[in-house]
Amino acid sequence: MKSLLLHAKEFCYRPVKPAIKEYRDEVKEGEEKCFENALVVFVTVEDQDSANPKGVVSAAVDDIVKHLERVKASSVIIYPYAHLSPRLAPPHVAVKVLRLLEEELSSACKVDVHRAPFGWYKEFKLHCYGHPLAELSRTYTAPPERRSYEKKYLVLTPDGKVYEPEEFLEKADPELRILIEKEALGKELGEAENPVTRLAGKFGFEWEPYSDYGHMRYEPHAALMLEAVARYSWLVAQRLGIPVLRVHGTNMFDLSIKAVREHAELFSDRLYDIWADKKHLILRYAACHQQFAILKDYILSYRDLPLGMFEVADSYRFEQPGELLLSFRLRKFHMPDLHILTKDVDEAIKIVREKVQPVIHEEASKLGRSYVALYNVTSSFWEERFNDILEFVKRDGRPALVSIIPPLYYWVINVEYHIIDAAGRPREIATFQIDIGNAKRFGIKYVDSEDKERHPVIIHTALIGSIERYIYMVLDTAVQEYQKGRTPSIPVWLSPIQVRVIPVKPHDEQLAFAEEVLNKLLEAGVRADIDDRDISLGRRIRDAAREWIPFIAVIGSREVETKTINLTVRKTNDRLSVTIDELLAMLRKELKGYPLVEQTLPVRVSQRPTLAYLEKSVFSAR
Repeated sequence: MKSLLLHAKEFCYRPVKPAIKEYRDEVKEGEEKCFENALVVFVTVEDQDSANPKGVVSAAVDDIVKHLERVKASSVIIYPYAHLSPRLAPPHVAVKVLRLLEEELSSACKVDVHRAPFGWYKEFKLHCYGHPLAELSRTYTAPPERRSYEKKYLVLTPDGKVYEPEEFLEKADPELRILIEKEALGKELGEAENPVTRLAGKFGFEWEPYSDYGHMRYEPHAALMLEAVARYSWLVAQRLGIPVLRVHGTNMFDLSIKAVREHAELFSDRLYDIWADKKHLILRYAACHQQFAILKDYILSYRDLPLGMFEVADSYRFEQPGELLLSFRLRKFHMPDLHILTKDVDEAIKIVREKVQPVIHEEASKLGRSYVALYNVTSSFWEERFNDILEFVKRDGRPALVSIIPPLYYWVINVEYHIIDAAGRPREIATFQIDIGNAKRFGIKYVDSEDKERHPVIIHTALIGSIERYIYMVLDTAVQEYQKGRTPSIPVWLSPIQVRVIPVKPHDEQLAFAEEVLNKLLEAGVRADIDDRDISLGRRIRDAAREWIPFIAVIGSREVETKTINLTVRKTNDRLSVTIDELLAMLRKELKGYPLVEQTLPVRVSQRPTLAYLEKSVFSAR
């Protein structure tokens, strides 16, 4: 809040005409009011004041009362004045703060307090005293209010038994025990080296030092993996068996719009905000705003539901520096956000149970992982829908930690699916929520079978988590494989280069046959390259192994003669002699159901610059 405190010998104002339609005070147009020996407080309510209006007003009142005692004014005039700051609060916030300021000053002062009307063009005349304290400027601030509420933690088992977390701790499997200790018991897990972040660096996922901390850059291998997972997330959404619309939109929204503001206030301390053209804008933290802005314009019938809407949304959250983790907790990330409109809570539960939940678990199991769940539920949902929650837990197939909270948010249930990573930390990957508030907030409607307008219930879900978090799970799986003494690898569909062709002698007939193999692979949509550098065979094979290339195809004179390939399979360490058709059959099996994504590097290794990230040593020769 910005203010100008003027000790006036005489001050008069007169409302001339309305300036805004909404939120303006009702006063008689043209009626003049005059005051003598008044402390006139010109006030500009700023946008940031909405984070803690009571704190800002308290700071202002303390200062104004002290100043009033010094100048001995007979009254205080609060005068709304929008010209002391370019970052104005929206009208509804400004009115709230000004009225609160009037109320608190009236209680604290021994003189009359008058507030000039808000929302009017006004003329005024001022005769200001000339003493040293007659003119002062002030800025009043207060830290954002933090929402605090009591959580009740319980453990719910698939057989319907409920335990206190401490009581269940000894019965819990190791992964659930870690989640209980961290979330319910507040155990400090301490510092631990995270080998996943080193492995992420080896694939070209790195912090961008020229940006705000918490933003990543994606070098060629990382860019390929990011694109592959983004395309895959759309295929996964389509597997649900319901109509899904894919959209794309902007990443910034106007906080003066009521629906945007109310939704954003739930994330107040994690918002990225900017000012442009005197507008206060937020960078989106998920695809909710864009998808809801589209859906509110649709004419929907109950026959259209369930209906999904999907976007891979660049999302922004102002995470604290100590919380940031490469490829996992970021300030900018990519969220494959799916929202599903359903007729009511019963249908939402059915869709989650029969479609969303199975896909979430299936995608984790494809990587050899299983989730441990944290169920955040409102107290009323826990009491009224216990059997539905229990059915979710049964389908998870293991006990779940439950957090019961007051109905503060737009959702009634918010399930976080965690892995326990190689550093022994719970990491949330996939999620779903059942949202009963945002359809009304954003004006999304459908017409039911009785021709009545209703607000749908919305399922929010990230079936595989954010793009970066999914990749984190892939890399963490590789780390854990290494820790078990196995050769670490990543899925073939996600490998930046799937086959490297290496002629023993990179010239003559060996190179010609190697190029023939390469071209057939490329024609089939396989990401393949050829190491045609004039260096030793051993060095070229070691380089391919360091890149974790799933299939290394060596071509020597024997292979040229027999039209075969000497193939090394990374995951199994098998050495095979195969034909090109046999290799393509192996690849088709590995790649079935996954996207074919164009590679991000020249196909000839000799044409590439030295990529520093590939030189990073993470594990031993395996």
